[in-house]
Parts: sequence; structure tokens; C-alpha cells
Amino acid sequence: MEAIIAGATGLIGSSLLHQLLDHPDYTMITAVVRNEIHLQHPKFRQVVVDFDRLENHQEDIKGDVVFCALGTTKSKTPDKAQYRKIDYQYPLDIAFIAQQNGASQYHLVSALGANPDSSIFYSKLKGEVERDLKTIPFKAIHIYRPSLLVGDRKEHRTGEGIMIGLMRFLNPLLIGGLKKYRSIKIEKVASAMLKQSLKPLSGIFTYDSDQIEELG
Repeated sequence: MEAIIAGATGLIGSSLLHQLLDHPDYTMITAVVRNEIHLQHPKFRQVVVDFDRLENHQEDIKGDVVFCALGTTKSKTPDKAQYRKIDYQYPLDIAFIAQQNGASQYHLVSALGANPDSSIFYSKLKGEVERDLKTIPFKAIHIYRPSLLVGDRKEHRTGEGIMIGLMRFLNPLLIGGLKKYRSIKIEKVASAMLKQSLKPLSGIFTYDSDQIEELG
């Protein structure tokens, strides 16, 4: 199979990219990126794009499976209109182009608590992209809603670091219906996405964090 990956330089995307490159069932991985990735691999190609003009790159966004791990943070993107472009518009634009080019699966990294009716900007945005993605006729759509992510971050945010440390103690206490709030390793999310892409599934599937943990 051939994969398209958007968000390959992010937390989950970078882990997923390397897992895809190592997997024998994937023969080519195309990364759709804003800036060039310094990586050499016989199964890797990259398409450097202006995400506001993805229509200019339609011929390059081709593959069997799409993985989207695009996303930003309030500190990186304080402007809400630009934030919406990155978390909502770009994932849908890639979905439309890839589906028209024959892709049959789309795997989206969303977030725990995603809800289009939420009063919280972030949760509402994630819910809206989930809702609108489901209107695109892929054979299979997989939506992953991880909780707090644990892994090797390029940037260190104090509040997040404190939460990750706290969750080490809280995780064992979160049982039953609260298990989905346990923190989860980045590699687990990426592994779950890869594993689900190899299954001959049809339909729309949504996985909360505890389910991702079991799949990964």
C-alpha cells in the first residue's frame, strides 16, 4: 500500500512516519509538508506545499491510505482564524483531494472531548472536523481521540510537563469509564493508526483514548 501523511513533523505524525517506513506492507509514504523534512529513505517522498493552495498539488496527493495528524496550539497560533485553518480546513482539503484521487481510508487524529456543539473552541473545532469528514465517501474513516500525550517533545511547556508528571500517579486510579482519561504514549497512538489501516474495514470508527491504548 501507499500512504499519504499530513503532520509528519508533529508528535504523533513523526512517530507514525517512522513506523510506516519500517512496515513491509507500505511501499511508499508521501509526506505533505510546509517545510522540507531532512530525511532520506527509499520509501519516502515529500511534497512541499502551500496549504492554502493545495489544489495546486492535486497530482501529488495520491495514495491508498491518508493519515492526518495536523494540529497546532494556542501558543503557536493565537489567531483563531489561522488556528481553524490548520485544525479544520487543511485536514478536509487533503481528504477531498485524496479521496478524488482514489484513497479509500482516512485516519484522523482528533482529541478527547471533541464535540461540534461544545462551548470550548478547541473541542468544538475538533468536533466540526470529525462531523464534516464523515460526509466524504471514503470506504473507511478512523477517528482517534487521544487524551494527554506522553512522549519526547521538541518544545517543553511547563503546564503540560506538570500534568504529565501528575498523570503518572493518577493513571492507575482511573478505572472503568474513567480509563479514557489516562495519559497515553505517542507511539501507542501511531501504532494503533498503523494497525487499523491494515485491516479490511468499512465504515466510520471512533476510538477514545482507552481503546487506542488497547489497539496500539
